[in-house]
Amino acid sequence: MHLRRLQFLPAVDLMDGCAVRLVQGLKTQKTVYSLAPWEIAERWAASGADRIHLVDLDAAFEGSAKNGQTVKQMVEAVSCPTELGGGIRSIDDATRALEEWGVSRVIAGTIAVKDPTVVEAMLKRFGPDRVIVGIDARDGIVKVSGWEEGSGMDAVLLGKAMRALGIVSCVFTDISKDGMLQGPNLPATLAFAEATGLQTIVSGGISCLEDLRAAHRLNHAGLEGVIVGKALFDERFEALDAAAILHGEAS
Repeated sequence: MHLRRLQFLPAVDLMDGCAVRLVQGLKTQKTVYSLAPWEIAERWAASGADRIHLVDLDAAFEGSAKNGQTVKQMVEAVSCPTELGGGIRSIDDATRALEEWGVSRVIAGTIAVKDPTVVEAMLKRFGPDRVIVGIDARDGIVKVSGWEEGSGMDAVLLGKAMRALGIVSCVFTDISKDGMLQGPNLPATLAFAEATGLQTIVSGGISCLEDLRAAHRLNHAGLEGVIVGKALFDERFEALDAAAILHGEAS
């Protein structure tokens, strides 16, 4: 049986221009990995990344972009497309990221919950190839504003609403798994993809190559790719090996 190719999306989270990782999204659980995040992104792009997944944590927490110059440097440094999440809450935010900083697509998160009409306007202007949503959930309930705020909204219902607006792709993060290196919540991610009809990107908890093999073995038409963050920074495996597994070039 021929298995589908999954995208490999290495993640770089940005705070104060540095590459950092948080545990379960907590600012108090921060590790700084690099003062030159573009160098890391460049290395991963050269190792087979399909897309670099960037998150502006300052913007996610505070609502104002502080890492624009760093994002621009990273876009210019890599040979593959990029996507940016964190603080994309207006047409102006999306325009700045896509047109000034050069990212390939933006991820609407908090605004998808708080004002879906903004997402609709982004879609009208840029189209579903350049605007996707990020749905971050704990126990199936969506969290917003850098995961600091509960929304009370069911993740699947939000996904269906976004699909109805014209969104095609979604990053689905199980917050309880993020940064924990305990394996992704594949059953929940698969259930979300099937229920919403969105092309879904697995996010949170990837710890080893076996996690990537498990995602690839699902061979599900609703899965678009896998985001890998802390495991790469902690050098638990090589980006080259991750890409080979997700692309179906290695077992």
